[in-house]
Amino acid sequence: MSTSEPRVRLTDTITAASIAHRFFVQGRTKMEIAQEHGISRFKVARILAAAQEAGLVRVEFDLPVPIDLGLSEAVRTSYRLRRVLVLNRAQSKAERPVLRRRIGALAADLLAETTTSDDVLGLSWARSVNAMADAVHTLPKCPVVQLCGVQAGMDMRDRSVETVGRLADISGGPAYPIYGPLVLPDRRTTEILRNQPGIAETFEQFRHLTKAVVSIGAWRPDESTVYDALGQPERDAIQERGATAEIAARLFDADGNAMSTGLAHHVLAIEHEQLRQIPEVIALGYTVPKARAIDAVLRSGVVTTLITDAQAAETLLDLIADRPLP
Repeated sequence: MSTSEPRVRLTDTITAASIAHRFFVQGRTKMEIAQEHGISRFKVARILAAAQEAGLVRVEFDLPVPIDLGLSEAVRTSYRLRRVLVLNRAQSKAERPVLRRRIGALAADLLAETTTSDDVLGLSWARSVNAMADAVHTLPKCPVVQLCGVQAGMDMRDRSVETVGRLADISGGPAYPIYGPLVLPDRRTTEILRNQPGIAETFEQFRHLTKAVVSIGAWRPDESTVYDALGQPERDAIQERGATAEIAARLFDADGNAMSTGLAHHVLAIEHEQLRQIPEVIALGYTVPKARAIDAVLRSGVVTTLITDAQAAETLLDLIADRPLP
């Protein structure tokens, strides 16, 4: 008894190749091809699908930017996002400072192309957001708003105030900085500072935001500006309550739920609900150690656009496969 695979019919192969050539190369419609071959357009569709599955036809994209289109689309559809940019594998294989600059450069290009003079742009502090600001060369005239206070111990150039100022200078629009610490000792001090004229003016802009660029932090050392600003007892207490991720000093658990902790009352930062009201939130989240935090934030529904690297994207697809969105 023969165990060989069924012989591929030459005529069927030639017909499929001819139909594929007409469709992909010559741009004929399925209806036109169907009429030429005397078959239904549904059969044409089946032949095209079978040709791709068999490898007879391969569709390749040669993008002029270092984006992995397949991973980008897989993450976008899995998390129901508006847009995802995944840095391709070759560009993703780099030390973190280099990777940060590459992620920042993608974000800069996207921001320059999508921002209009009608936007009110918000920025949270992060090294990746700073890298983006360094790569932005043009921006329409629009207000630029700081989303959270200054982390202690930062060099002047790396502080969020300076980042907001740099982009406002490029834009020519007004800057709304927060001249105050990110984390304050108690609620009363926070309320006093929020009522200071300059800071109050910035907080008033939060309700007008149309676009924001934020970085996704993980609740672990060196992966979150807020985590690093707290003492160990506070870090542990918040972690025990399920903190997984942070954006703009606001915390999320593994399911993407906004967390209400004592921390919420002594940070100078945009509120959870104000973040949720922004029409477009571009999140920079990259590297595998942050993948669970990225997954958590994407589940929250706050983010509309993600910029990440290939390794993190692959991990995200594993995470979402294990726990699909409801």
